[in-house]
Amino acid sequence: MPLWKIHGDGRTVAPDAVVRPEERLNWPATIAIGVQHVIAMFGATFLVPILTGFPVPTTLLFSGVGTILFLLVTRNRLPSYLGSSFAFIAPVTAATASAGMGSALAGIVAVGVLLAIIGVVVHTVGVQWVDRFLPPVLAGTIVALIGFNLAGAAHDNFAVSPITATFTLAITILFAVVFRGFLGRISIFLGVIAGYIFAAVRGELDIPNPLFDGKTSLQLIDEAPWIGLPAFHLPDFATPGTWTAMAMFLPVVLVLIAENVGHVRGVATMVEDPKINENTGKALIADGVSTALAGFFGGSGTTTYGENIGVMASTRVYSTAAYWVAGITAVLLSMSPKFGEVIHSVPPGVLGGVTTALYGLIGVIGIKIWIDNRVDFSRPVNQYTAAVALIIAVGGFAIKGENGFELGGIVIATVAAILIYHLGNLIARLRRTGADDPRPLAGVGAPGGDPES
Repeated sequence: MPLWKIHGDGRTVAPDAVVRPEERLNWPATIAIGVQHVIAMFGATFLVPILTGFPVPTTLLFSGVGTILFLLVTRNRLPSYLGSSFAFIAPVTAATASAGMGSALAGIVAVGVLLAIIGVVVHTVGVQWVDRFLPPVLAGTIVALIGFNLAGAAHDNFAVSPITATFTLAITILFAVVFRGFLGRISIFLGVIAGYIFAAVRGELDIPNPLFDGKTSLQLIDEAPWIGLPAFHLPDFATPGTWTAMAMFLPVVLVLIAENVGHVRGVATMVEDPKINENTGKALIADGVSTALAGFFGGSGTTTYGENIGVMASTRVYSTAAYWVAGITAVLLSMSPKFGEVIHSVPPGVLGGVTTALYGLIGVIGIKIWIDNRVDFSRPVNQYTAAVALIIAVGGFAIKGENGFELGGIVIATVAAILIYHLGNLIARLRRTGADDPRPLAGVGAPGGDPES
């Protein structure tokens, strides 16, 4: 029995039909859609290793491997591409600065293991407890504070080359406003390309880099071989600062849960098949194992991607066959060091321009979760949950102790939001002054509805 049934004539999709996960079009069409999924994830997936200093080919390799692993764990019943999660940027940057890349990788591994364990629990007892622990006001707040906490990083890159950064930001916004459909969804990717060309014309690729023996980006690209294995790095659990750094990664687990739960619900809604929701636990397990595997070898943590949900929504093709093509294509591209050097050579000004928009969009997506789920901000508990957490994140609050111990703004803000919400609602129930908001995460993961969109 074939893995996928041929949909209709294998070439077209009727206006009132969709290609279900267990179906496919003919292979030429399936391959074309699979490559389109790779293009859709390019901009966001590549930005994470560029911003964190991780090797681009390694991250690309494990995004492809993670996608294939996801399809295997969910038994081809849930279409998804696993790309780099922006939720890891702040903790990875902080951990690398304080304890080294090995400690950051250890944090990624810890997140993956914890997420997989939670996936086993969800698969066993159901997803309802997630709705109770992570309602829309908390989910939106945590997503928003991660984006706004990165404002300083965007400013630092912007300040390196304000002219290039301004051009990149302006052209990215222009692409998003002018283009519709698929091109509009990859406006950030197109903005990076336009900014890169602009920076090259201004000579920013010809500046010697002291970190690479004074070689310019163009020289590094020229010297890189066309074919070769990605660079692998191992996590470091022995460094004293590692276990302290791991605390900064804990809030990421909550974001990955929200993204995966929302992704499953989004696909189930678009395919009109509630049974797809039964794969929620498996999705969490797959993303957890994929993240841990990436962390063990030097890749970025992964998550389900909103960009690729957008591609499915526009093509009405939800075939997992297309994602097998996308995963294999990503693995093959990762075997080209020259391709990796081209991506790694993106100038700081370009990054500053695009991340000014991107980090802000992550924050706005958190707000969109509130709107989509009609969060009641007339309730003081909801008001203070969001207000206190966002100020802590934007202000960069930190708790520092002896021996390099430090809790950053994201950790403190996440803990504050959880405590304020749940303790506040407990008091409200005891005093009978109001009930907590039980609405599920309907808005998370819908087209354009997660931090990777």
